[in-house]
Amino acid sequence: MTNSDFKVGFVGNEVYKVEAFGNSFKLIDSTGTKVGTMGIGTGTRKAAFEEGMALQAYIQKNGKKTYRKVPMDVYNSLVIPMNTDNGGVQFEDKSDHTAIKDFIHKGSVNLKPVELVMTELKWKYLIRSAVRAKNIMMTGPAGCGKTMAAKALVKALDRPDFYFNLGATQDPRATLIGNTQFSKDNGTFFAESAFVKAIKTPNAVILLDELSRAHPDAWNILMTVLDGGQRYLRLDEAEGSPIVKVAEGVTFIATANIGNEYTSTRVIDRAILDRFVTIEMDVLNDEQEFGLLKFMFPEVNEEDLKAVAEIAHHTRTQSMSDAGKVSAMVSTRASVEMAGLIYDGFDLFEAAEISIFPFFSNDGGVDSERTYVKQLVQKYVKDESGEALFGIEDENVEEITW
Repeated sequence: MTNSDFKVGFVGNEVYKVEAFGNSFKLIDSTGTKVGTMGIGTGTRKAAFEEGMALQAYIQKNGKKTYRKVPMDVYNSLVIPMNTDNGGVQFEDKSDHTAIKDFIHKGSVNLKPVELVMTELKWKYLIRSAVRAKNIMMTGPAGCGKTMAAKALVKALDRPDFYFNLGATQDPRATLIGNTQFSKDNGTFFAESAFVKAIKTPNAVILLDELSRAHPDAWNILMTVLDGGQRYLRLDEAEGSPIVKVAEGVTFIATANIGNEYTSTRVIDRAILDRFVTIEMDVLNDEQEFGLLKFMFPEVNEEDLKAVAEIAHHTRTQSMSDAGKVSAMVSTRASVEMAGLIYDGFDLFEAAEISIFPFFSNDGGVDSERTYVKQLVQKYVKDESGEALFGIEDENVEEITW
């Protein structure tokens, strides 16, 4: 996503056709799905229908969303020749390479949600991988939007989806395969796992969250499942044991945190990595971060949101520098939480105390990382007159490089 995505103007992927159902006027999105009113008044919907116009989302100067009438050609340009039977967006003719390319490079761009800060190129990679049933590895620091991107893909393609947190899995075999159980009525029987049911679902998107924290046994089980030439899961190691084939169109999306600060992660086996197309999520700069926060919290004072964005950006710059003052960074998830606290009436310093200070070590007293970040936040704290409470004459604050 570019910075212009947050400017005043139309939202490309939110265009609706209006159809009359009795005395009511319903909205139809570009996939042909009937949606709610989206907060659009009856009069506006009726007028668009009577004039043969579509309705498109529009971001105003204050960051709020409204809807304006546009020609039906805008709506029709989003409609791709595909159907949604048997698991979301599917192409009517899978041999129609032109239709698939048009969807990846034209139609898919309009499906990226505004709040997802991701370059258009990487979004196309993500869409292409799902359309071609490739396995996708989303990498990047915690809180940078990996899981959000995966969920956005599911929504964009209207696919059945399944979520498995491998980092929280204590028994990989039970989670990925199942267990032998006993009941009074059925005796001893094998109960297949939710994962087995998921891979048997055509066109499913299966999210393997926290793959870098998974037990190596989970990686071993997944080897044949993720291999493009095999795509099966053996339920038992015994000869002749049942084999479950991965259904057509299934896409696996894995997320992984990579970096020295993630001490509970494991170095992922190269054979596993080779089974994925890797998409690196970008760390936002201060302008992008501010745009995202403004979109999410348009009612919050812009100066506070800019402060949150600049604080987060500064920690990221410092953490990536060889001579940086801090070893960790404020994630986008943490900055969103900080902005949410401000929205709920907490001041900037109070919000920082809850959402970001605990991530920085207090070891070293006045020379600690936490003290440094506190001084960084204090630089933005204002008094009732709007003046900074803490001047830059403090020798520790002077060390902050902007």
